[in-house]
Amino acid sequence: MSQKIAITAFSSISPLGNSPDEIWKNYLKPETLISKRDIGNSEVLVAQLPLDLKNKIADLKNSESKYKHLDDSVLYAILASRQAIENSGWKKGDDFGINIGSSRGATQLFEKHFEEFLQTGKTNTLASPSTTLGNISSWIAHDLNSQGPEISHSITCSTGLHAVLNGVAWLRSEMANKFLVGGSEAPLTAFTIAQMNALKIYSKSEDEFPCRAFDMEKTKNSMVLGEGASVICLEIGHKENALAYIEGLGFATEILEHSISISAEAKCFQKSMKMALKDTNFDEIDAIVMHAPGTLKGDSSELKAIEIVFGENLPMLTTNKWKIGHTFGASGMLNIEMAILMIQQQQFIGVPYAKAQKERTSIKKILVNAVGFGGNAVSVLISKS
Repeated sequence: MSQKIAITAFSSISPLGNSPDEIWKNYLKPETLISKRDIGNSEVLVAQLPLDLKNKIADLKNSESKYKHLDDSVLYAILASRQAIENSGWKKGDDFGINIGSSRGATQLFEKHFEEFLQTGKTNTLASPSTTLGNISSWIAHDLNSQGPEISHSITCSTGLHAVLNGVAWLRSEMANKFLVGGSEAPLTAFTIAQMNALKIYSKSEDEFPCRAFDMEKTKNSMVLGEGASVICLEIGHKENALAYIEGLGFATEILEHSISISAEAKCFQKSMKMALKDTNFDEIDAIVMHAPGTLKGDSSELKAIEIVFGENLPMLTTNKWKIGHTFGASGMLNIEMAILMIQQQQFIGVPYAKAQKERTSIKKILVNAVGFGGNAVSVLISKS
């Protein structure tokens, strides 16, 4: 990239909490935030928002009559976006673009309206506009009174990082000066979990860590779902208030042998990582926040790709899905948040049950990965300066 992109703010709503201090404190704790909860008619392993954030969502939903009909995926994104704008120094009504994506969109609301249709043969007046994927960015634009372009998209689990790609492209084309990008997901429904169970990838473990993401010795799939939204504010060039910079971007798509898997050596990740690092000495990469969903093939293929690209001199490797589950379209953005926090705090957050790794003396550059159904990988290089 000929010019760096500054990250001037970040904000999220997740099982980790909402404020940077709270999120970091939770990262420092070796316990998972995954537990059994009542979803539908059964107890299921999930990572839910803490009660105080659920109350904030309820308050937002009841704050205006027009918000009562919105899905949680939209409400999560609105709350995270409000905080990010405040942190960045941007103002409501400013000329900035928005690209907030989601893998599943209005999951809960769609299922509710469809169930009503199956029972009555009729549907609510707002069923269509409130369940379109585009209503995430549209409602954020309405809430923040922004004057720039509004984009929503779904590229499965790499949706959030694809939003970063889009935001950077708009900035570098000079068609926008500022861009709010991210992902939001509220997938904790019985039907969504049933879909994951049908793929035979969902955890039923009673162990201390139900999701064994980055455990290369596990013998069973162990993916668990989480929920949340995560966004960042992007501006082009050097900024005094920059928290970190986007120094490189990479993307790739595989020719699939199966609709849910990538190749054994994750060729898509090999390509995306090399593209993101094309102007960087590989030895300068201090850590990689892996996608690592906790599945047998997903974890092992990404590790093999990293080993092929980096050889014997591996960066420190980590993931956050053992702690907060897989948040689908928001997961890549939560990975970026984790990277920014590790750079700010100059402390690596590892996986408690993983083998010890050689610690770096400082953390200046972190590579962030995400991939989803369809083999669409994205890698983003985050740097301190």
